[in-house]
This record gives sequence, structure tokens and C-alpha cells, in this order.
Amino acid sequence: MPAGLAKDAGWQIGVSRTLPHPAPVVWDFISSRDGLALWLGPGAVLTPERGAPYRTAVGVTGEVRGYRRMDRIRVTHGTTTVQVALAPTADGARTMLRFHQEHLANAEERERQRAHWQRVLDQVAAALDQQ
Repeated sequence: MPAGLAKDAGWQIGVSRTLPHPAPVVWDFISSRDGLALWLGPGAVLTPERGAPYRTAVGVTGEVRGYRRMDRIRVTHGTTTVQVALAPTADGARTMLRFHQEHLANAEERERQRAHWQRVLDQVAAALDQQ
């Protein structure tokens, strides 16, 4: 099976970065209106309960599949599923932020989304550094 192709989730991609900020700071940003706009889309507002619908300003719709405060948010995004997860380092001073997307159409979309999530990580890191 090619890299990035899973039997049950189809084509998928995951990118992560350890940021020099404690988990509460990263969570507060990632779950805020500004943070959601960066990774989910402008205008997205999430209700932290399973099954709650959302819509972005550009018309992408989805629903919350999981929302564990200070840990992860999992949502459908069009025909795909996106998860953002946090893992604090042992000393609590830094946090690994990971984006994972599954049910992508093919290997080409996987590569496009890899570049997309790397840009999102850059934007999140820059926004956190300016706080």
C-alpha cells in the first residue's frame, strides 16, 4: 500500500510542529475565532459538542465529530475529516500541534494538503509568536 493510503481512512496526511508555547496558550488560540479561521476557514464557529454543524464564510460545511478541550478537535470538512490535536512536552513549556486529514481523494490531493497544513502551521506559529 502506498505511503499515505490507509485501508479504513483512504488517503490521509498529517503534519506537526512543536511550538514554544504551553498547551493552554495554543489551545486558546486554536479554538478561538481567529485560530479557527486559520485552520478551518474564515467564519467558522464551532459548538463543542458531537454532531454540531458549522459553516465557513466560503460555504464549506461540516459537523463536529469530537471535541476534547485542551486535547483535540475533530470535524468533517466537506468530504474529508480534519483533526487538530495538542500534546504538551514533559516540561509543559512547549506543545506539539498536529493537523491530520483523512478521506482525501488521491495522492495529488494528499500532497496539496500537506503543503496547505504546513502553511497553516506557519501561520499559527506566527500568530502565537505575536501574542
